Amino acid sequence: MDISRIEQRILHLLAQGGRIEIEKDDNRKIEAVICLTRDGWRYPGFDLELFRKLKRKRAVASSQGGPYRITKRGLKLVRSELDNR
Repeated sequence: MDISRIEQRILHLLAQGGRIEIEKDDNRKIEAVICLTRDGWRYPGFDLELFRKLKRKRAVASSQGGPYRITKRGLKLVRSELDNR
């Protein structure tokens, strides 16, 4: 399965230890999503539509009510990139 460039960037960020946090309204519907790096910085350009695409592809999942993290399937989808550190 081929994934877009922005999905690739998000999965790479999550593979390095990032997470996706969601905010729900009173009816328990998702109203906002935030992608955070491992250092706690917010990644710009991440929206609800992109989150739903990653969830539909089973690349991210939540465990016991915690933040969304990359799954084993997500690790298979992400292609390796050189880290500048």
